Amino acid sequence: MSDFIMAAQNGREIPKEDVIFGISRRANEMIAEVGDENVVNATIGALLDDDGDLMVLSSVDDTFMGLEPVEYAQYAPIGGTPAFRTAAIKAALRSYVPKGQVRAVATPGGTGSIRNTVSNYSCPGDQILTTDWFWGPYKTIAQELGRTLATFKLFDDKRKFNIEDFSKRVKEILANQDRLVIIINTPAQNPTGYSLTVEDWKGVSGFLADLPPEKRVALLVDTAYIDFAGDEDEYRKFLPILETLPANVLPIIAFSMSKTFTLYGLRCGAMICLAPDEAIADEFVRVCEFSARGTWSNSPKAGQSIIANIYADPDLLQRVSDERAEIRNMLLERGHAFEEEAAKVGLTILPYDAGFFASIPCDDPAAISAKLEKEGIFLVPLAKGLRVSVASISADKCRMLPAKIKAAME
Repeated sequence: MSDFIMAAQNGREIPKEDVIFGISRRANEMIAEVGDENVVNATIGALLDDDGDLMVLSSVDDTFMGLEPVEYAQYAPIGGTPAFRTAAIKAALRSYVPKGQVRAVATPGGTGSIRNTVSNYSCPGDQILTTDWFWGPYKTIAQELGRTLATFKLFDDKRKFNIEDFSKRVKEILANQDRLVIIINTPAQNPTGYSLTVEDWKGVSGFLADLPPEKRVALLVDTAYIDFAGDEDEYRKFLPILETLPANVLPIIAFSMSKTFTLYGLRCGAMICLAPDEAIADEFVRVCEFSARGTWSNSPKAGQSIIANIYADPDLLQRVSDERAEIRNMLLERGHAFEEEAAKVGLTILPYDAGFFASIPCDDPAAISAKLEKEGIFLVPLAKGLRVSVASISADKCRMLPAKIKAAME
């Protein structure tokens, strides 16, 4: 008997409850019973302080509190206010000045960028390609739009970016379809914390440049965690490589103000194309605004006004950058504490560079996760392992966790 009464399943795998939010709910229920000092909730994809409270940049909060009603209550244009679009490009690219045509379209968080890219640069029934360690909503978005998600192996036998499997899977998919959306989440990938190197990017671009010109590829770089990876300009050194791609490969940057400016609840983001000519760039804006109108209509204006105001004031921008650097250093300290302790106790984790998450490969992640929950430790089980949010727990808890996880696995 079908689980659906009135709704149509339409080929989608719809769970009773979102996995991550379900685990977090159980963690909060246990916290209410036994106290937060006895529970480790390493599921949350937001920066929390050592007491478990949400960290918000005070400079951004002050800007928010200073908005005039017209800056948040009025509808924003479908593609975003002009000042926001300009600021979004500056925020995403920083010191890099592209040689080609750059356009930005506002989206509700980075998720909107992913949705619009899949909708406009692939066809119903197509496969979308990403890494085998990936953020779960990629699959949800693909299913919702009538596509399927295919994967390539992120790591090779030397625990480096697997350019061979990437190339193989692209060729296989393009043998059966004329378009392909590729999603690469870097730097500080969710869920592994891995960042592609400049050499990795040269391999990717070199391969894509040799594809038949009649094939159309949208290369979506999900940069949600870029400003929490390390030096903000250093981690953008791959951007010039994207502009070496031929006209049949369109680089699109998914940029999340939710992360960079700690505006999670305001759902503020942008999709930015690096196009070789005006025709492709103008088409990008037209089709993405059309998709926006048919889904969320227009993105919330408050976040757009906050970002525009920050970039209109050099002193305020510097204050925001300095404050972000402080909490980024705290995050990096937590991540490397987890990494160091894992090495000490012999717990294998995937190559970690930076970011909100680290991952442990294992068999039967669901069973191990359930076992750890009984000890008050809440992690996210993935298809191939466990995800730990170092963003949401203290450095002390990051150091405590590896031994507990290893014991549960044994």
